[in-house]
Amino acid sequence: KIAGEAGAVPYDIPGVELSHVGELCSFDAFLDKYHLNDPALQQLAGIVRGADTSKLDLTPQSGGLYAISLGLSQVFTDDHEMLRHGMVMYDALYAWCQHCQAETHLWPPKMPA
Repeated sequence: KIAGEAGAVPYDIPGVELSHVGELCSFDAFLDKYHLNDPALQQLAGIVRGADTSKLDLTPQSGGLYAISLGLSQVFTDDHEMLRHGMVMYDALYAWCQHCQAETHLWPPKMPA
């Protein structure tokens, strides 16, 4: 009701279109509704699903996303400020899904001859 009055789309609450369905989370519903099939977004969806449904072993990254998300809620008391910073984290994770899969950090680093 409040979302409708504000011209907003209700998200991630029971009984609305963009919410959890079975094993899937609201992020999955969002991607499905808007037909977002980008492979990096689909990979990100698995990470988010694991963090959002407490299935932290779903992907290797899900536990880290969960920890960072909880940490953000402790660092920021203002929801909008927390979201502003949190979106940077999601943008970075999406960029990792797009471009950084093959990157490694070996130690000691290989030095040019």
